[in-house]
Amino acid sequence: MTNSFDGTVTGPVVQAGSVRSLHVHARRAIVTPAQLPLPPPVVAGRVRELAALDAYRASAGRLPLVILTGPAGTGKTTLALHWLHSVRAHYRDGQLYADLAAFDPAGPTPPDTVLHRFLTALGMPADDVPAAIEEREAAFRSLTAERAIAVLLDNAVSAAQVRPLLPATAEGVAVVTSRWRLAGLANQGHYVELGPLGTEESAGLLAELVGRARVEAEPQAARALSDSCGGLPLALAVVSARLRTRPHRSLQRETASLRRRFALLRLSSEELSLQAVFDASVVRLSPAAARLYRLGGLHPGGGFDADVLTDVSGAAPEEVDDGLEELLDANLLTEDEQGRFRFHDLVRAHALDRAEQDLPEPSRRDIVEWYLMMTVKADAVVHPHRWRLGPRYAANPLPRPVEDAGGWLDREQASIRSAVLEADRRGWSELVWQFCEALWGFFLHHRHYQDWIELQRLGIAAAEQCGNRLAEARLRSQLGFAYAKIGRFREAVAENELALRLGRAEKHDLTMATALSQLGRAARGSGDLLAALDYFRDAAGVQARIGVPRGVALCRRRAGEVLADLGRIEEAEVELTAAARGLATLDDPIQYARTLTALGALPARRGRPEEGLPLMVEALAMTREAGSPHYVAEVLFAFGELDIACARTESASEHLGEAQRIYESTADPRAELVAARLAEISRP
Repeated sequence: MTNSFDGTVTGPVVQAGSVRSLHVHARRAIVTPAQLPLPPPVVAGRVRELAALDAYRASAGRLPLVILTGPAGTGKTTLALHWLHSVRAHYRDGQLYADLAAFDPAGPTPPDTVLHRFLTALGMPADDVPAAIEEREAAFRSLTAERAIAVLLDNAVSAAQVRPLLPATAEGVAVVTSRWRLAGLANQGHYVELGPLGTEESAGLLAELVGRARVEAEPQAARALSDSCGGLPLALAVVSARLRTRPHRSLQRETASLRRRFALLRLSSEELSLQAVFDASVVRLSPAAARLYRLGGLHPGGGFDADVLTDVSGAAPEEVDDGLEELLDANLLTEDEQGRFRFHDLVRAHALDRAEQDLPEPSRRDIVEWYLMMTVKADAVVHPHRWRLGPRYAANPLPRPVEDAGGWLDREQASIRSAVLEADRRGWSELVWQFCEALWGFFLHHRHYQDWIELQRLGIAAAEQCGNRLAEARLRSQLGFAYAKIGRFREAVAENELALRLGRAEKHDLTMATALSQLGRAARGSGDLLAALDYFRDAAGVQARIGVPRGVALCRRRAGEVLADLGRIEEAEVELTAAARGLATLDDPIQYARTLTALGALPARRGRPEEGLPLMVEALAMTREAGSPHYVAEVLFAFGELDIACARTESASEHLGEAQRIYESTADPRAELVAARLAEISRP
C-alpha cells in the first residue's frame, strides 16, 4: 500500500510506470495497451518520409528499426509520434517511450536506468530487477520476445545508449530519434533523414498552423516568412503561435519584424536565427509568463510540474497556471498528458540565457532546495522506521499536501537526480549529502545500483567537504550496502569499516550499529558465516543498548539465519523466535513474515518437518496480503521445500509451480532453480 505525504494509506508503495523524464507508457501492456504521448495536432510537409516509413514497416522481415535523424528543430519527435499513432493498431500489446535526454543538463539517460523503467512497466517488481545491465538486457529481451509492441527512443546520443533498449520481438517496431546518424546501428535499421522543409512545404505547414486563408492572401510574404524560419518546423510553430494570437497582423509585417531582429543579431536574412524567433515571442509575453519562462530555464532538467514554479516564484497557483497556458499557446513549452512541462532543448537554452541575464542567482538554488525538501518529505513517508541526520527532517519541509509519496519519488526521479548534480556542480555540498541520505527509501524499492553508487560517491565527497563525519559514515554504509548486493564484498567491507571507524570517533552508537550490520551482510555474502554472526550479534547489542527494538529484531533474525546455515539449530531457533516476537509488535509485516518463514524451515532439520507447516501457512498469507510477488515467491519456494521434506508431493508441486511462474514472469534466474526442484520430485 502507498503512503501519502500526510501519512494516510492510499495504494501500492511504489507504482510501476512513468517517471516523466523517462515517459514509460506501457504499464500493464499485456492487458491494456497504454498510450504514447499525445500525437501532434499538425504534421505537414513530410509526405515522402511518411510513405517511406510505411513501406519499410510493410517490407521488414524482422523487428523494424527506424532511425529518424536530422538537425535540431526539424520535427523528428513530431514525425515519430504521428507515424506511431497512425500504425498503433498493429501493436496490440502497447507502447514504451523513453526520452534518452541527449541534451538534458543532467546528461543523457543511462540505458540501465531506462531498462529498469521498461522492466517494471512490463510487470517486473522493482525489487526483482537485476543489478547488472547485462542481466537487465536479458530480462528485457525475454519479456518482449513474444509481444507486439512499439518502442520510441527519443533524443538518443549514441548507438551504445540505444542498443540495450531494442526489444526482441519480431512483431513490434522500434523508432529512434537523434541528431546524429548513430552509425553503430547502420546494419540493424532503416534511416530516414529529416532536413529543413522546402519553401513550399514550409508554406504548407504555415497554412495548417495559421489558416490557409491568411497564407493565400499573402503568398509571397508566406514564402518569405517560411524562409526566415529556415524551414524548421520548430521555428514555424513558434511564429505561427504568435500569429494565431494576432489574427489581424500581416505576414509581411511579421517577416519584417524577424528580419530586423536578424539585423540586430548581425545575421543575414538567409541565416536561421532561432534566437530571433524566440526573442520575438518572449517580448510579447505577459510579465508573469515571461518570469515563468526564465524560471523554467533555470530548472536543472528532467521536466517539471506547476508546483515547483508556484512554490519557488511565490505566485498564486492561478497566476502560474495562466502563465503556463500562455507559454503553451506560444509553443515555447510542451505539456504531456500527465500535466508535466518541458522545453525543447533549443528553447530551454534561450530561456536559460534570459534567466541568467534577468533573474537573481538565488533562484537557481531555490529550485534545487525545493526538490530536496520534497524528497525529504517523501522519504519520511516511504521509509518511516529509519533515523536521520538531515536537518530538514526535523522541520515541516513544505505545507503542500502532496499525495502518494512513492509515486512522487518515482515520477520526479530524473529531476531529483538533476538537482543533485546541479548542487554538486555549484559546490553546494551540504545539499548533496542531504539528497543522498533522503533518497534511501526510493533506492530500497527500485535498486538502481549504478546510479546509486555514483550518487553516494558524490555524497561522500560532499560530506567530507563539509567536515560532517556522521554524514560521511552514513553514506559509506549506504554505498557498502549496494556493493554487497551486487557481489562486490571487498568494497562493501572497506566502506563499512570506514563508517565504523567514523562512528566510533564520533561516539555515535547508531552509526556503529549500522556499520556492524552491513559488515555482517558482506561477510555472509562472501561465505564467512562465523564473522557474519559476530557482526550481527555486536550490532544487536548496540541496538539494544540504545533502545531500538526493530534494529535488535532484524539483527537477531539475520543472526538466526546464519546459525541455521551453520547447522546450529537450537541457537537459530532462539534468535528467530526472539526476532519474531519483536517484529510482531511493529508495523512491518514483510519482515515478520520472513522471520516466520525462517522459523518454519527449522523443524525439517530436526526430522520433524510437519511442525513447520503452520508457520509457512501464516507467512504465505501475510505476504499475499502485502501484495509483494517477490516475497510471495520466496515463501512459496521455502514452503515447497518443506512440502518435499513432508512427502507432500502434490502440495510441493503446487507451491513450487506457483513460485516458478512468478519468477518466470519477472525473468528471475531463480526460476531455473525452482524448475530443477520440480523436475526432481516429478521423477518416478
